[in-house]
Amino acid sequence: MSGYSFYQRASRAFRDYPSLTKLVVVFTASGGGLIAFSDAKSPHSACAYADAVAVDGDRKKKRVVILGTGWAGTTFLKNLKHPSYDVQVVSPRNYFAFTPLLPSVTTGTVEARSIVEPLRNIVKKKALNVQFREAECYKIDAVNKKVYCRSNQENNLGGVEEFTVDYDYLVIAMGARANTFNTPGVVENCHFLKEVEDAQRIRRTVIDCFERASLPNISEEERKRILHFVIVGGGPAGVEFAAELHDFATEDLAKLYPLIKDDVKITLLEAADHILNMFDKRITAFAEEKFQRDGIDLKTGSMVVKVTDKELSTKVMATGENKSIPYGMVVWATGIGTRPVVMDFMKQIGQGSRRVLATDEWLRVDGCDSIYALGDCATINQRRIMEDIMAIFNKADKNKTGTLTVADFQDVIGDICERYPQVEIYLKRKQLKNFVHLLKDYQGNAQKEIIDIELFKAALSEVDTQMKNLPATAQVAAQQGLYLANCFNRMEEAEKNPEGPLRFRATGRHRFHPFRYKHLGQFAPLGGEQTAAQLPGDWVSIGHSTQWLWYSVYASKQVSWRTRMLVVSDWIKRFVFGRDSSRI
Repeated sequence: MSGYSFYQRASRAFRDYPSLTKLVVVFTASGGGLIAFSDAKSPHSACAYADAVAVDGDRKKKRVVILGTGWAGTTFLKNLKHPSYDVQVVSPRNYFAFTPLLPSVTTGTVEARSIVEPLRNIVKKKALNVQFREAECYKIDAVNKKVYCRSNQENNLGGVEEFTVDYDYLVIAMGARANTFNTPGVVENCHFLKEVEDAQRIRRTVIDCFERASLPNISEEERKRILHFVIVGGGPAGVEFAAELHDFATEDLAKLYPLIKDDVKITLLEAADHILNMFDKRITAFAEEKFQRDGIDLKTGSMVVKVTDKELSTKVMATGENKSIPYGMVVWATGIGTRPVVMDFMKQIGQGSRRVLATDEWLRVDGCDSIYALGDCATINQRRIMEDIMAIFNKADKNKTGTLTVADFQDVIGDICERYPQVEIYLKRKQLKNFVHLLKDYQGNAQKEIIDIELFKAALSEVDTQMKNLPATAQVAAQQGLYLANCFNRMEEAEKNPEGPLRFRATGRHRFHPFRYKHLGQFAPLGGEQTAAQLPGDWVSIGHSTQWLWYSVYASKQVSWRTRMLVVSDWIKRFVFGRDSSRI
């Protein structure tokens, strides 16, 4: 008992006086003791430790600063494991959000808390020294390797706090904002669907529209205007929200507002000729037919040119005719735009004319060796093979004869295909087995053994036409975050033993294999417990069975067991009790 009491008193003393954690009592086997000094840090000194590291060994650690807590930034943080880094995360939101379920949050199918995971829950599980700052980065100084930040709390708690963070490596994963295409009135009058707060705001507005339309002094014309919901954008987000809203209105709100249920109207506007253009044509056709059956007014070829507080103006692309559409709520779900801080940084490094940050195949920002960008704020500027055609030829021409045989390419074919992925895409389109067949097949040169530079250029002249930018999706961002974390984890090893393809314009090899996106398929929930899926291998599945596949995939992809259980629980409650129609 006396030993236990001593333990209690000692534990209380260490809690009340954290400085005592620097003293460690080491007992010897003979019963004696020795007081030794330890540099263990207490929780109260964690912040100070992050900003001023005390010991010499820690000064050697590279400081990695992550801007953003979306799919790219959070995946990078979760998979970064090497102990040689001190990590600082700066983001205006202190959580990760499972954005593919945002349309479900707008109607109460899933609660907002079920799709968010606090960043500090992720940070506390890391063996690395990781500090999180809830703040907004407003300037990046690439010359001095600093980022300038300020607090973003709305009440500011007595003032705006500004601070700077130094970095050795900077990871920009700030995502994107909604693109209004400078359409007048969009910012002032439309709802967006990019953040959790946007989904919650839409949910409250939908209920407000039904409650206002139920008031006794509202005219019939005004009631129809209030209950007219317009979605701008026929991509996955717009289509899924339209489907969710239709189910919410017909399955739940119709029972609660029986007198006005017939006045509800949902309109989906798309500037292109079809919705879901990035999907297989079979999915596009099925979605359009289903929306027509459900009574969703689909207007393709209609571009919004102006939005006021009660109506929006559209231009019919085929005829140029202008039309006015009265509405109660507009959700703008089309396009993504670059954030102002990223635009300023792009101008600073000479990329002001681009739409988003340009990186190389290793996700490094062009011209900035210590800065990486991934997710929606960046795009990979794939190197054109014709830019390096002479370097490739000279690398294969080891004997410097000015001509090559097919056998001379054997040592570099694999490196060419890895460094320039458009080569493989071109070969598949041409139905050629490999790079050698491309050279032999060009203009009937099957029997020609000697290849000069002109023939080499001619054979590869059309390869670069197959270059395509990656889509701005959560799947791409997550794969980039995982790839970059693995590169950081192997940084020291790769410096000594490079594993990437040959450097055609220099000697040696690149440190890492370039990033390659692997498409795992995509879903398009269409309402009524029906979902369309386009999976690898040109496999298309549509219907109720695909909906259950969607449930299983989205549940398994949650960032933690907590969110996984909450999402599944929300789905079960919706099946049993219906969606929540309160304005909370």
